[in-house]
Amino acid sequence: MRTEWFDTLHGVDNSHPGLRWEFLAERPGCVGFLTVRNRTYRYPDGRQDHWDILCGPRTVAVVAFTEDGQGLLARQFRPGPGRVLDELPGGVVEPDETVEAAAARELLEETGYRAGSVEVVMKTYLASYATHVRHAVLARGCRKVAAPGPDAAEFIEPVVLPRTDYVQHVLTGDLTDADMGLAGLVAAGLLAPVA
Repeated sequence: MRTEWFDTLHGVDNSHPGLRWEFLAERPGCVGFLTVRNRTYRYPDGRQDHWDILCGPRTVAVVAFTEDGQGLLARQFRPGPGRVLDELPGGVVEPDETVEAAAARELLEETGYRAGSVEVVMKTYLASYATHVRHAVLARGCRKVAAPGPDAAEFIEPVVLPRTDYVQHVLTGDLTDADMGLAGLVAAGLLAPVA
């Protein structure tokens, strides 16, 4: 008997059939985007223990606003949550690429918008057990210049929201880079930092 939990976990999301991936199987191991390494550490008291460390490339998430102040998102299926989410445009920073160039490239590929300006506003690790560094970038003055051109494994619909709806969406946390979104909103002056 399938449950709603099973369907959500395994990508059965019928709200956006053109974006939904069909779950086929699961096995241990990785396919190369992220790897897990096992590190052995000696504690200050002399004991030793093993830790799984998640390793991956630098990534970027873009908080983007059009010339008239609307927010840009990329609607796509996310295999971890098993759902279609309205996400910040973003992706991997190539080894020979600056964070700013990667942000502009990913924004253009996923939405068809070219940024007027890009600014790195935060850098953080994915987690305490990860080497994966993530960057939040604020893009302003974005203008539609092309149709989206996502990678072969990406099925994306660009989403344009009025500023208030965009801010509200980021505040719901219903996206995988909510912390990057909050950093971008603070940098844009749309959220005040707590004094």
